[in-house]
Amino acid sequence: MEDNDIKYNFKNKVVLITGSSRSLGKEIALNFAKSGACVVINYNNSMERAKELKNELKEMMGEEPLLIKCDVSKENEVKSMVNEVTQKYGKIDILVNNAGICNDTLFDEKTYDDFSKVIGVNLIGTYLVSKHVCKNMMEKGYGKVINISSDNGLLNGYPESAEYDASKAGIISLTHNMAKFYAPYINVNCICPGWIDTDMNKDLSKRQKDEICDSILLNRFATADEIAKTVMFLASNDASYINDSIIKINGGSK
Repeated sequence: MEDNDIKYNFKNKVVLITGSSRSLGKEIALNFAKSGACVVINYNNSMERAKELKNELKEMMGEEPLLIKCDVSKENEVKSMVNEVTQKYGKIDILVNNAGICNDTLFDEKTYDDFSKVIGVNLIGTYLVSKHVCKNMMEKGYGKVINISSDNGLLNGYPESAEYDASKAGIISLTHNMAKFYAPYINVNCICPGWIDTDMNKDLSKRQKDEICDSILLNRFATADEIAKTVMFLASNDASYINDSIIKINGGSK
């Protein structure tokens, strides 16, 4: 990310990004910090990566960012995280619900625990964090929420990713309901990325990647920065009249 890529000014804005220690979440955090925002890092398992990001953001922000361990599927931890942020900064202006996991296994071999864990983090986590953050936003009469769904939530999914696909479809529905409930004070939008060149897809073979690219009009995976730029736009004043929108970012899947 070059300095000339900076298009928005988020100075004095507090941004909470769930699952921001790596991959897409990290790229979103870096973009916001580069644009002057006060970024709050959330992680659950990737402590070392979160600490590395904290050091990177400290140089950009000129101060040490808040780093919070929180399992977003557990309401007591979510409440504690939101309280910690609001006690320090007094507000949360922008929420990016990015935390997500997947567990690809054969459809008929999935267990209740497998299924419920993915739904718990991806869908219930999005609900819980939004519920508690939006209380603060409503008190201030302003806020931006960007939910991260997936192309899998819109198109025919993959049986081995059934719980992931269901969770991402649920996030789309949740976005519509949130937008209606919090209108007109909070803009709630959702992006649906396609294939991204991130850790989640690092184990794909060259053959698998080639087959996937053949099904994409742009014939490649997205970079995390390309997805992050759309999040930045939705959080900016340029998107002040965009609400309850579901935006596909998939390179034109065939």
